[in-house]
Amino acid sequence: MQVRPPQSAAKPPEDAPGVPVRRAALRVLDAVMRRGQPLEQALGPASREISRPDDRALVHAIAAETLRRMGDLDALIDSATQRALPDDAKARMALRIALVQALALGTPPHAAISTVLPLVDGGPRKLVHGVFGTLMRGNAALPEHPSLPMPVALRWQKVWGDDVVAAAERGLALPPALDLTLADPAQTADLAARLNGVSLMPGHLRLADHAAIPDMEGFGEGSWWVQDIAASLAARLIGAGTGSAIDVCAAPGGKTLQLAAAGWKVTAIDNNESRLARLRDNLERTQLQANIVTADALKWRPQAPADVVLLDAPCSATGIFRRHPDVLHRVLPSQIAEMAALQTQLLARAADWVRPGGTLVYATCSLEPAEGEVQLDTFLAARPDYAIDPVRPDELPEGIAPTPRGWLRTLPGTLAVPGSDQGGCDGFFIVRMTRQA
Repeated sequence: MQVRPPQSAAKPPEDAPGVPVRRAALRVLDAVMRRGQPLEQALGPASREISRPDDRALVHAIAAETLRRMGDLDALIDSATQRALPDDAKARMALRIALVQALALGTPPHAAISTVLPLVDGGPRKLVHGVFGTLMRGNAALPEHPSLPMPVALRWQKVWGDDVVAAAERGLALPPALDLTLADPAQTADLAARLNGVSLMPGHLRLADHAAIPDMEGFGEGSWWVQDIAASLAARLIGAGTGSAIDVCAAPGGKTLQLAAAGWKVTAIDNNESRLARLRDNLERTQLQANIVTADALKWRPQAPADVVLLDAPCSATGIFRRHPDVLHRVLPSQIAEMAALQTQLLARAADWVRPGGTLVYATCSLEPAEGEVQLDTFLAARPDYAIDPVRPDELPEGIAPTPRGWLRTLPGTLAVPGSDQGGCDGFFIVRMTRQA
């Protein structure tokens, strides 16, 4: 009997150009929408087969723009189907990816659909092709300003009103400008001229157009670091000093750099070693000094009370939705409540680390009152040894004002410049308090 040599398994057909990028974008969106992963966290594993930096950037652009425009994309899809597709159907996600490319990212329609169809098998492929063709022939278009997901829009409307909801939708439409914090505020005018930036206050630059960050002038010399202007205000309210400062939940470290540059002897504590690695890199680049501690702030304690404690607490991060639109879809009310409970614990603990007469600054990049105003009122009711140290208007850039009770609340629309990507800032709650002697 003749024995045939074993046959090797057939190699899967290679993807056509462009398909791997769309497949990676599909994986990212699946990780965000079904598993609740942050967009930036999902990008690495989903894009491991993508080697070219430009292609990785395109994966991010497709996924992020789909998340910004998802409600409006779904409205178009539903208008062209007799029966609504399930939210988690691969056909719906493939259509979202094809449509966002054709209608928002400038991809020719034939390329947008041809690179998506291989992601869908069997009958749904015909459906995707048909719906996409129907919408293109009908001159489908997306609204100028993306619509917020309905649960988010209703929640923010109840708290902040219609104007803030409208401002949030306008903020989603344009990529945010790049804000830099300067190590030496005396260099503001010089670096503004060299980088073609606009300064909203000493030690700050805002750039509309820029090269890749590592290629920008001053990066290698440690002259600046990337930090939204709203995020920079918490450390700015502490000002210059030579005493001891503790930055709680410090990574990735922008506020640690600010405090160190202002002269403080800083201890930076965080429980995420990988994020602290970025802080170490930035300290080395800027030649600034800080004592880094990898520890859980709920278990660690300093050897002695500090002059200043800054707690930029872990939060829902809904205030940074312009740069991270995934928060609009994956952050649920239950998660906001969980984060608020953690903040209560952290704030109570950090308050014990401040010496009498010292300063405590509490901040969150959240638009949820439970993580800001409500948190503050709860804390002050439990700690009569603390009082608000009101923020003064002259400590802030023009366009941001303290509330009547003395804290800061930046909202969608704060610092906005109509029709320009040089306006706006992240949503933050910041309060400065003094521990009574």
